[in-house]
Amino acid sequence: MTSFARTDTSLMGRWWWTVDRWTLLALIALMGFGALLMLAASPAAAERIGLQSFQLAGRQIVLLPFAAALLIAMSLATPRWVRRLACLGLVASLGLLVLTLVAGAEIKGATRWISLGGFSLQPSEFAKPCFAVVSAWLFSLDREETGIPGARIAIGLWLAVVSLLLLQPDVGQAVLLTAIWGTQLFLAGLPLAWIAGLAVVGAGGLVAAYFALPHVTARVDSFFDPAAGDRYQVNRSLEAFVNGGLLGRGPGEGTVKAQLPDAHSDFIFAVAGEEMGLIACLIILGLFAFVVLRGFARLLGENSFFVMLAASGLLVQFGLQAFINMASTLHLMPTKGMTLPFLSYGGSSLMALALGMGMLLALTRRRVGGEAL
Repeated sequence: MTSFARTDTSLMGRWWWTVDRWTLLALIALMGFGALLMLAASPAAAERIGLQSFQLAGRQIVLLPFAAALLIAMSLATPRWVRRLACLGLVASLGLLVLTLVAGAEIKGATRWISLGGFSLQPSEFAKPCFAVVSAWLFSLDREETGIPGARIAIGLWLAVVSLLLLQPDVGQAVLLTAIWGTQLFLAGLPLAWIAGLAVVGAGGLVAAYFALPHVTARVDSFFDPAAGDRYQVNRSLEAFVNGGLLGRGPGEGTVKAQLPDAHSDFIFAVAGEEMGLIACLIILGLFAFVVLRGFARLLGENSFFVMLAASGLLVQFGLQAFINMASTLHLMPTKGMTLPFLSYGGSSLMALALGMGMLLALTRRRVGGEAL
């Protein structure tokens, strides 16, 4: 691809010179770390559930080329096509969320997955990036004074999606989606009374979740009081970081992953801490921070209100999801079953994140004239 000349007007030539290649490189590096960690963490998990040692790793690594292809293919799109595809994706995701509540499989007390054609799919993962783009479009309609009540429609859409997530129940995804929407609401410059009122509603929802959902109560109580609940996985996670030290024990040499049921998914960062050490963890953290900060830096000169809101929502999703996972692993907040982007096991998460980051790369490409529409 480096052989493309600046005068090359082909589709790939224009893409290469307008896409943020540094962000693309950082995302590919995260996928590389994910492949290494999957080889290290998944054998113990696979053996616990009666699979061959590298069966889970094989499933995830086979999907990586497809995720990379989706990322690049999505980054070729114009903002208009990003919006259209997001609308289609959100409609499909909402339909699947409803279907999941009716025909989904209950796992650990939650109904979040549905089987389609032999594949297990988590629709909420795809709803997040699509919602971020569609919500941004609705807010931008108000700015353009089209006569369409975009902000009110966005509020109704947010309520619909969050309600479906809470019915599963999935409080973590609902909070993440609300954070995306709240950021866009603030950037859209809507009346502070609206923002304050919705903040009160959100805080009330968290309090209600604490009292109404036993698993939320248990996680919050155990975070503040070690004797109030089960902290087995968190304690093993912290032990992994202590064992790893500065440089780690070496690939495959970790022992805590054999005791962590979710070492390949929710606690993958603990495996990185034990086997790769503090320096590698800081590199991973730096890659996440680089993607988020560089993304916002690219938006400083953006003239399109829609692009600014949509890209901000996608960046908040990516950065906050990574923060929640790593903070839970380090016991800086109550545990939440949320994947670490591009590192944790999960086909739905991997493909949805590739879709979302492909949208981000498409929206932050440098364009001139009508290309930015």
